[in-house]
Amino acid sequence: MASSAVRLTRRVVEQADAQRRPYLIPDSEVRGFACKIAPSGRRTYLLFYRTREGHQRRPTIGTHGAITVEQARAIAKTWLADVIRGSDPSRERQLARRTLTMAELGRKFIEEYSAVHKKASSCKEDGRILRKHLNPYFGTQKAASITRADVLKLHNRLKETPYEANRVLATMSKMFNMAEAWGVRPDGSNPVRHVRRFRERKRERFLNHEELSRIGAALECIEATRPALLSVIHAIRLLALTGCRVGEILSLRWDWIDRAAGIIRLPDGKTGARTIPLGDAALRLLEALPRSAQPWVILNGKGSGPLAKPTLEHAWAKIRLDARIEDARLHDFRHTVGTYGGQAGFNAFTIRGMLGHKTLSMTGRYVERDVEPMRRAASAVAERVAQQLLRRQQRHANDNEREVRFDGGEISPQKAPGGGGGEGYPGH
Repeated sequence: MASSAVRLTRRVVEQADAQRRPYLIPDSEVRGFACKIAPSGRRTYLLFYRTREGHQRRPTIGTHGAITVEQARAIAKTWLADVIRGSDPSRERQLARRTLTMAELGRKFIEEYSAVHKKASSCKEDGRILRKHLNPYFGTQKAASITRADVLKLHNRLKETPYEANRVLATMSKMFNMAEAWGVRPDGSNPVRHVRRFRERKRERFLNHEELSRIGAALECIEATRPALLSVIHAIRLLALTGCRVGEILSLRWDWIDRAAGIIRLPDGKTGARTIPLGDAALRLLEALPRSAQPWVILNGKGSGPLAKPTLEHAWAKIRLDARIEDARLHDFRHTVGTYGGQAGFNAFTIRGMLGHKTLSMTGRYVERDVEPMRRAASAVAERVAQQLLRRQQRHANDNEREVRFDGGEISPQKAPGGGGGEGYPGH
């Protein structure tokens, strides 16, 4: 039952009598705004509206006493403005009440998306980003409440490490896409959208002959004095000789190696299953490695499982310092193989197959530019062009030198030195 519309005021609301059944007092000023009088005497402000799709909604604004009629009317006007713009305030409030926290969304993302659709290494990386950045920063905030301003603030906090900042942004973007798919956030509400990624400094790094020699000497010294690090030494040498990814070498198993064919048959990797060609030097190294009952080629110090990546990276940091190389990463051995392949004259398709890339553009990033060969090529090309382009200019310069006469400090180009009979200056 509803009474006739009146302008709701404090007096109207408080003087309304409670009846056996609840009834409404519509507001004459704001269409859809009303006060519900319950048999208990409780007075509640409501808003009736229809969504753009035609669904009727009746969200509660608040209880009289906790909120004034003027405040309730102002909220009603705001909600109606949102409805006109296509929003659904009631639906959004429901989502906000039952939505997951960022930590809960992160767990759901790992378990139901990353672990199912991504490689193990990528899933592990998503977990690292959640533990290191997203969970500490957002804490128990509701996933539906995160705004673009929140995302920008976190992204800017990481500006000193642009690569890491952009990886965090990419993980968040996918998480919020999945939040929409799971109904945790409204469609089209991804707060990462329009957040500009930082420019990343491109690394053009490969190891030249001198650096490889110093690394080789450092490895030989460690091999002779610290036998406990033999697995580290074998891993680094295999990385340098094959151009494999670090994870591919650390997970390498003996039964994946086909010595007769000179290949490694990798059942699964970053780009799926692939065949890795082995050069003679790599085959000789593998033949010389000791074998145990374990299936892995590179074992940890206890011989109980594969060598861990942090252990390898920690050892590499010391080895490169012994080799007087400050900025080289283990991944730069992969760049080195690609670059040396290009310098040897192999085409991009061959190098792409050797490195296991999906696209030629990715291969181009790994074939680093050695400046000296390019400088020699530029010099040779410039000389050839100059021979034709500057021939007339050079001839004019030579003729000018022959015909210019100095007489008391004045230049007379009309006659050659020695008096009359000279030809005129070319072009005059």
